[in-house]
Amino acid sequence: MTTRAEPGNDQGDPGLGVLMSERRQLINLSYRLLGSLADAEDVVQETYTRWYAMSAREQRAIESPGAWLMTVASRICLNLLGSARARRETYVGEWIPEPLPGPAESVNGRSGADGTDPADRVTLDESVTMAFLVVLDAMTPAERVAFVLHDVFRYPFGEVAEIVGRSPAACRQLASSARRRIRTAQTPAGPSTGQAGIVRQFKTAWEAKDIEALVGLLDPDATAIADGGGLAVTHLLPIVGGEQIAHAYARIARVSGDRTTFQECTVNGRPGLMAHQDGKVATVYAFEFAGDRIRRIWAVRNPEKLRPWLDS
Repeated sequence: MTTRAEPGNDQGDPGLGVLMSERRQLINLSYRLLGSLADAEDVVQETYTRWYAMSAREQRAIESPGAWLMTVASRICLNLLGSARARRETYVGEWIPEPLPGPAESVNGRSGADGTDPADRVTLDESVTMAFLVVLDAMTPAERVAFVLHDVFRYPFGEVAEIVGRSPAACRQLASSARRRIRTAQTPAGPSTGQAGIVRQFKTAWEAKDIEALVGLLDPDATAIADGGGLAVTHLLPIVGGEQIAHAYARIARVSGDRTTFQECTVNGRPGLMAHQDGKVATVYAFEFAGDRIRRIWAVRNPEKLRPWLDS
């Protein structure tokens, strides 16, 4: 997992280069906390805005600007998480974290404010897999922030407490509760090479509309969830059961016909698929595995969540 970055020689009057060198760490933190690259970029922008809103004297009084930026970003994320539940009440259908492309899928050199692709700058490890982010999303805001800051970014509970606004002991309990949630929800991860082979077989069977082959690749209790956000046609409720998913996905293949092509890719650091329609990325599929079968499918169709994947 990501480890905490030690403050560099950034005391006194840090230059632009020193401040912007923290951008990657801020993006990494905010994406894990919010599950959205777009929201993470907004948080980082707001964090820098608050820095530059201070006077030069106030800035020089800050011993470690890097630590200050991380603290402010964490608090902004905590506030956003607190209001997310109300926003979800008006969201159409299921909500899935925004999928993150690997370097090979970052198309046409999409750039951030500092001239690099923010998607490329998120460290791809087990703390950003879709399965992990889905579990994080089920936590309370305080649990999520305490766990990510301590277990992922290695912040001591004393500093976590200052950010979350609770005692170190309470933050320790929050992180412990979060770990229990993760242990309960996660399945042992197999080698990614084996997972890539399963995804490849799934793609072949899906393109052939081979229901029997699809059923053989799916766990009997598999679940397929789709996120269209009311902006793309998809199934609004989860599909439960390997056989039910196989029949539903075969129908999707028949309806889409030759307009849809599938491509293997990396989604949040794990093997996945993306579907192209009329030359555009229309859906990104992330998978979770149980042994040699697919346990969960997350299909993201909301175009607002596919910006890093779009060809234009």
